[in-house]
Amino acid sequence: MHKVTLIPGDGIGPEVALAARRVVDASGAEIEWHVAEAGEAQMDVCGTPLPEATLESIRRDRVALKGPITTPVGTGFRSVNVALRKEFDLYANVRPVRNFPGVKSRYEGVDLVVVRENTEDLYAGIEHMIGDYAAESIKLITRAGSERIARYAFDYAAANGRKKVTAIHKANIMKCTDGLFLDTVRAVAAQYPQIEFTDEIVDAACMHVVQRPENYDVLVLPNLYGDIMSDLCAGLVGGIGLAPSANIGEGCAIFEAVHGSAPKHAGKNDANPTALILSAAMMLRHLGEGEAAGRIETAVLSLLEGGVQVTYDLGGGLGTSEFADALIAQMGK
Repeated sequence: MHKVTLIPGDGIGPEVALAARRVVDASGAEIEWHVAEAGEAQMDVCGTPLPEATLESIRRDRVALKGPITTPVGTGFRSVNVALRKEFDLYANVRPVRNFPGVKSRYEGVDLVVVRENTEDLYAGIEHMIGDYAAESIKLITRAGSERIARYAFDYAAANGRKKVTAIHKANIMKCTDGLFLDTVRAVAAQYPQIEFTDEIVDAACMHVVQRPENYDVLVLPNLYGDIMSDLCAGLVGGIGLAPSANIGEGCAIFEAVHGSAPKHAGKNDANPTALILSAAMMLRHLGEGEAAGRIETAVLSLLEGGVQVTYDLGGGLGTSEFADALIAQMGK
């Protein structure tokens, strides 16, 4: 029996989280769920979007499945996602991107993995005002942080039959920060001679990924570039509604969909839960439940390929809960 903290989240989060939970429960994996809250609603209840009880549940279980949580733009509390990554040192954000049968895309043959450093860089939010006329943000890149994300990328490639790792950077301009990142990744790459290593400047890489995504395998990036590149890559295969992700640390992991909370769709039962369901499948593999994960993934691919029993964004007519019903039925065949 695996113990997992389930964080429903905000907006469409509770609906897609319930769908994912039902699908996992039908997969054959034995999960003891511990529901814990986080997000906007907790501000009124606890005075914080991330209650201590939720943190304690994650500390105890070491694995969590998290629905999307709203982050206010420009004002309000800082990102709960960033806070969780810092609290549990979830240094590797892993986002697989692939074509799905039955999902229209301008591209074919896309099968890559974005490995994003998750704790440093500008995205960490180390910033302050300078009087009322300027704002300053600190871009912090460490050798230790760069080394462990590089090693994770190469270990992931070796364990999953991947042939190439590409480091993405802006070391031509940011010679200290991105230069340190690139030098460190190069040093790690030398220890994996069986895996091809290349590097690209981030702006050129964005263009090349759009032009020839089939040329890429595993991408390793600092935090901010990784956030942008992962959404760009998701757009190649149908959008972030199909994009799962994992946040991995030493002894702790949180799995979540790439997309946001879409508050305008909350309570309407029309959100596509596929991304969180596929994130749950990644979680099951992390827990050693490969067969259960495979059943979920096979069922998802079957429904997507059929193109009928899918949600409205994919041309079908199923709601969130009805899509979960269809997946559960498909797994039973």
